[in-house]
Amino acid sequence: MEQKLNSKIDVIMAGLGGQGVLMAGQLLSWAALKEYRHVSWLPSYAVEKRGGLCECTVIFSNEEIASPLIDQAQTVVVFDGSQLTTFEPRVLPGGMILAEKTGLPDDQKSKDYKLVEVPGLETAVSMGGSQVNNLILLGTYVGITKAISPDLIQAELENKFGKKEAILEQNQKAFAKGIELGQALKK
Repeated sequence: MEQKLNSKIDVIMAGLGGQGVLMAGQLLSWAALKEYRHVSWLPSYAVEKRGGLCECTVIFSNEEIASPLIDQAQTVVVFDGSQLTTFEPRVLPGGMILAEKTGLPDDQKSKDYKLVEVPGLETAVSMGGSQVNNLILLGTYVGITKAISPDLIQAELENKFGKKEAILEQNQKAFAKGIELGQALKK
């Protein structure tokens, strides 16, 4: 596997409990272990399992990671559009926020980052269920940033869901659709 020299990538994935935010971050971190020497996945969530704010920070690098705690990231993926203003301060100036289009406020507070509106929920529902929105957003992140090979995420999906054929197939299709969306939105 080709090692990316002097590469450090960080992303904050954020939303509400029950949306698959932590699972998406975990899949990304497991996949990153195959391509990077150092990987950190740090989940953070409120007492409530569903409905409360939750996030995870994923950092992967070939250099040692000084701390898994970061205030801001190059990219922030917001799984619930209504939470944009909550997580807007968490993106570095010049960075990017990928946000679920549904529920987005009419305007951004800050203009020093790129906002990419992702129709993930609409796409997930058209595919048969909103529960795959997290994989669509993860795929969109990978499709836009090229931070990691999509094949590595697909392999992790097989590891996690391999014994559940229908769920694996649905998740793989959702991730692939997210890649397509990312490539289209990048243009």
